[in-house]
Amino acid sequence: MTARPIVPPLSVAPMVDRTHRHFRAFFRRLTRRTLLYTEMLTTGAILRGDRARVLGFSPWEDPVALQVGGDDPEALARCAELAQELGYAEVNLNVGCPSPRVQKGRFGAMLMAEPEVVADAVVAMRRATDLPVTVKHRIGIDGLERYEDMLNFVDCVAQAGSQRFTVHARIARLNGLSPKANREVPPLRYEDVYRLKRERPELVVELNGGIKTLAQAQAHRDVVDAVMIGRAATDDPWIFARADSVFYGEVDPVATRQQAVYDHLDYLHTWQQRGVKLALLVAPMINLFAGERNARRWRRALSEDVRQPGATPDVLCAALDELFDQPKSGILEPFDVTETGERP
Repeated sequence: MTARPIVPPLSVAPMVDRTHRHFRAFFRRLTRRTLLYTEMLTTGAILRGDRARVLGFSPWEDPVALQVGGDDPEALARCAELAQELGYAEVNLNVGCPSPRVQKGRFGAMLMAEPEVVADAVVAMRRATDLPVTVKHRIGIDGLERYEDMLNFVDCVAQAGSQRFTVHARIARLNGLSPKANREVPPLRYEDVYRLKRERPELVVELNGGIKTLAQAQAHRDVVDAVMIGRAATDDPWIFARADSVFYGEVDPVATRQQAVYDHLDYLHTWQQRGVKLALLVAPMINLFAGERNARRWRRALSEDVRQPGATPDVLCAALDELFDQPKSGILEPFDVTETGERP
């Protein structure tokens, strides 16, 4: 019998143009244990693209899951092999993205109508790697909107050996709604995910969709195995600063927002010197002070000041000096620039 996999209780959802390596590097200032994901990467981008640019990440980011989009078992299997070779912690198949471009490629949420295709992909990926192979999907799509439709999909893919089902608790409308609207308009149906866990207790079930706080995540985890937080991670990243103590019983790595910034400066300097635009490097930090009285000034510094000619990460220090009367202090070691190299 296959051993039940270790379940990470909390994760940050894969998000296109958001969860790149520099996002993940900053989030490791806030939480050492939360599972992080790459953006959704197509098999074509992985197999034919610039591998260092597409797949490169730092040991500092561990654990990281590689999310893959595609429908060809052979190509997906090769991606799974690469994930293991490069040191990723998991490989996840995207069966939830509703964008027209993804539909044109015949993958993403539309594959919920073809559970056998997903099952074949999972079988091939599991043969190719010892990593956990997991699936992220919706509760349904147009014409397959009943709980029973989702259950049929899950049962088919479970037979193939998927080691976790991450369920976005909304229908994906493949016609008539934009990807953004698909994250907001279809109503959340948490009860369907709860029911899946009740009726298939042997499966590992993770809930995703509409979760904005760690308290909400804890409440869901009373029913399911794990919880995934998406847009709230970019809207208010500071909520993850207590994730390690709340979900893992460990000491949180950072005490204040200011400390998180100071601890990250070496990383910012290193990657700016490597030619990465400062605006991209600091984008994950733009809402770090969400809800605080100085949040607007901070956002201006990260959206405008960093784009000025000759700007360096020191503009963040200037913003902090202007906004706060607090000395630089930290409990984390300075960022070691040797940790920023790509995996071999």
